[in-house]
Amino acid sequence: MTIKDDLNDRAQSKCELCSSTEKLEIFEVGPDSDGSADQCVLLCDICRNPHKSDVHHWRCLSDSMWTPVPAVQVLAWRMLNQLTDEAWARDLLDMLYLDDETAAWANAGAVKPEEAAVIHKDSNGAALTAGDTVVLIKDLNVKGAGFTAKRGTAVRNISLVPDNEAHIEGRVEGQHIVILTEFVKKK
Repeated sequence: MTIKDDLNDRAQSKCELCSSTEKLEIFEVGPDSDGSADQCVLLCDICRNPHKSDVHHWRCLSDSMWTPVPAVQVLAWRMLNQLTDEAWARDLLDMLYLDDETAAWANAGAVKPEEAAVIHKDSNGAALTAGDTVVLIKDLNVKGAGFTAKRGTAVRNISLVPDNEAHIEGRVEGQHIVILTEFVKKK
């Protein structure tokens, strides 16, 4: 039996974080994974690429964090630690218990705050956080959507692009779009 077969059996052919059955692949949980089934998990494309997902996708951790599989617990803990701006994530993190060995593993591969410190600022230099409401300060042509987002339009419940401080995401006229932070001000 291969490691993927072992993981498929353990996870019942579902993503071990969100239970999706699409595009499942092996993910080694570092920092010092030996490639064994105990140090790997089966993840979907969205869970393997957390920077591409909506913050609310991670509400799935409220179920998966209770697994007896240490590798899954480690990933749940790490992800919840990256979402501490969200009240629900802080609540889940407070409930999550890791034994000493699993906690050490989780901490060893955790993204340090100084490494992840991408700070999004509006046109006036005010720091933006996920869930903020911003207002457009100029008309913006929305490529591919065929409309212009007008100056003064409020964009509620924004999400931050984790690896690019110049981009935020939000909904304008029902379309999910990427907006440059230089064209918004915090409301």
